[in-house]
Amino acid sequence: MSDQLDPPLDAMVFNEMQLLLAEKRTALATLRTGIAIFAFPLSVLSVLIATSKAYEMNQVMHWLVPLVGINLGLITLAVYLTIRALRKMWHYDLLITEYKRNHVRLAKLLA
Repeated sequence: MSDQLDPPLDAMVFNEMQLLLAEKRTALATLRTGIAIFAFPLSVLSVLIATSKAYEMNQVMHWLVPLVGINLGLITLAVYLTIRALRKMWHYDLLITEYKRNHVRLAKLLA
């Protein structure tokens, strides 16, 4: 009986909501990728610090400088991906909230 009182959910609104949720999933995947990329340089640097007594800095400097440069690049990429994903997620959350506010049946589905 409750379905008779609620207005029908338009197919276009439902498709738009599916698109928003798919975009939010993509942003979450980007966030996960950013976090994984960020973990790699940290693990490499921690291994280098842990094994630093086994080598002389002067003798391996030609290896360490490019490695630190690559790690800085990876950290920059990870921060960029993470910030971009968080901004997109917040944007999609605002749009989803607006759709839920305007469509009662959609709010019931996504509760």
